[in-house]
Amino acid sequence: MGEGTAGVDDPAGAGAGAGAGAGAGAGAGPGVGVVHPGNAEQARAWDGDEGGFWAAHAEDFDRSLHAFQGPFLDAAALQRGEAVLDIGCGAGLTSRAAGRLTAGGTVLGVDLSGPMLAVARRQAAREGLDTVRFEQADAQVHPFPEGAFDVAISRAGAMFFADPVAAFGNIRRALRPGGRLVLLVWQEAARNEWFVRVRRVLAAEGREFPVPGPGEPGPFSLAAPDRVRDVLTAAGFGAPRVEGVDAPLCFGREVERAYAFMAGRMAWMVEELDAAARARCLAALRADIEAHLTPEGVRYAASAWLVRAER
Repeated sequence: MGEGTAGVDDPAGAGAGAGAGAGAGAGAGPGVGVVHPGNAEQARAWDGDEGGFWAAHAEDFDRSLHAFQGPFLDAAALQRGEAVLDIGCGAGLTSRAAGRLTAGGTVLGVDLSGPMLAVARRQAAREGLDTVRFEQADAQVHPFPEGAFDVAISRAGAMFFADPVAAFGNIRRALRPGGRLVLLVWQEAARNEWFVRVRRVLAAEGREFPVPGPGEPGPFSLAAPDRVRDVLTAAGFGAPRVEGVDAPLCFGREVERAYAFMAGRMAWMVEELDAAARARCLAALRADIEAHLTPEGVRYAASAWLVRAER
């Protein structure tokens, strides 16, 4: 969950699809090249401390989304020999999976986060996936080679663009004619217990944290199917197919590990409180995590959309 600047409310915001090329972009992080000004704040966060946190907890993040990984890859229907573009690839789990599924093809994973891409490169090298490579790039403006990819995928990394129509238009140009786009995006906040419960617990002490409005960059910017259709068709894609999928997010098999991950990720929500109030909020978070402990681990309900469209 890291959204605020980069994804502080979104456990799957790690890897929010974004920035590099030649030249320095306005507000770019130290390792990011050309970045659209509207994405500059995210670039700074993902290429700084926020990206460092997610890189250090890449295994926890990927575990949380495990139940969505199978349906997402099934929807992508990757084939041997295909060229894949992975938008907001984070620490590269989906890129590596794509590399195995497209044996004989190629995979390019792009993300704003230098720290996460460092993890992605190490893991790909460790697994001997020499057809998988990574670039630090703002997918909204990066000059991808035109028509170079058969499919573009993004597992919860495509909801944060400042200008989604421009971003998806740029991604569309990178696809061959007839190429396809496959996204996993969150449904509305009310259908995502991981968001509602944790936010409610940590917004105690008489405070409120506003949810980004419809269409604003954030974890729920593509929560409405009609908006998904409007954005993608405006970007030049054919009418998308949108299918719901419900599955739990699992934040670890033990309370302590889940608490360390969730409390660290949400630390921004309690940093302004005095020590006593902060301790109360964190104790309430631990209690909520304990209440969600099952034989399969600490689980919170989640709902997403699988989106498929063709160039």
